[in-house]
Amino acid sequence: MKKVIYFIFLALIVNTSLAQIPNGGFESWTNMGTYENPDSWGTMNNTTASSGIFTATKATPGSPGTAYLKLTSQTIAKSVVNGIAVSGALDSISLQPISGFPFNQRPQSFTGKWQHMIFGSSQGSVSAILTLWNNNTNQRDTIATVVKTLSGMAMSWAPFTFNFTYQSDSFPDSCIIVLKASGANPSQEDYLWVDNLAFAGTVAGIQSSRETIKNIKLFPNPASNQLFVDLQDLNYKGHKMIISDMTGAVIIEKNLNESTFKLNTSNLSNGLYIFKIVNSFNIQLAEGKFAIQH
Repeated sequence: MKKVIYFIFLALIVNTSLAQIPNGGFESWTNMGTYENPDSWGTMNNTTASSGIFTATKATPGSPGTAYLKLTSQTIAKSVVNGIAVSGALDSISLQPISGFPFNQRPQSFTGKWQHMIFGSSQGSVSAILTLWNNNTNQRDTIATVVKTLSGMAMSWAPFTFNFTYQSDSFPDSCIIVLKASGANPSQEDYLWVDNLAFAGTVAGIQSSRETIKNIKLFPNPASNQLFVDLQDLNYKGHKMIISDMTGAVIIEKNLNESTFKLNTSNLSNGLYIFKIVNSFNIQLAEGKFAIQH
């Protein structure tokens, strides 16, 4: 059983925009010969260009400004490539962000304008994550996140504002923004148009009090042939579980499809194991330990 600590924040909101998202208005583009890429953003264009198809295109006029970003899922060789943009570098194979941009503030919300629609059943999303490098663990700690799955459709420019959920009282050192036209099963012509991205407000203080919640149940512990897992109030969608031994070697890794399930542990040797939940950024959300005793 794992107890995860979270903070209750007392926010002081400052009603001024924080203009620090590189090319957040998508006014700057670089000509790549046969296509243009938005400056400071990674897209799938470098991969799809050989087929003469582009999932990220410049469109005019902006809202406001002269340009905006159009992300469109497109079919190449009978498979649909998701329209994705990352504020930094994008791995075109895993479709995961490689890097973001330096950022050391604590905004209250992520704002912008969008239009979007899907032609299947797999909605796109907008997300932002603030992280801080931890020299002790040699990995990134999550400071705050915004993850919003699109719903319905927006056929004309509409503003959006989503508040960050803070997990730490530290200041971040980087930010990654991910924009997706489609979800896990993209359809041809799913689209997400975005413009005028910004941060607003500031989370300036916290209460000193903390509260603990039971986030994961692992039982029986020690286990023998089966381990039952209950994630309880943790939203499992889009996350994966990793089981490793005490040396850090990964024994089991799989995507989560349900919040309560059982694992076959009959092939595991006697000993102590670490159970982790990580999100799509490979940031650890929760951890527990269990023993195997046959």
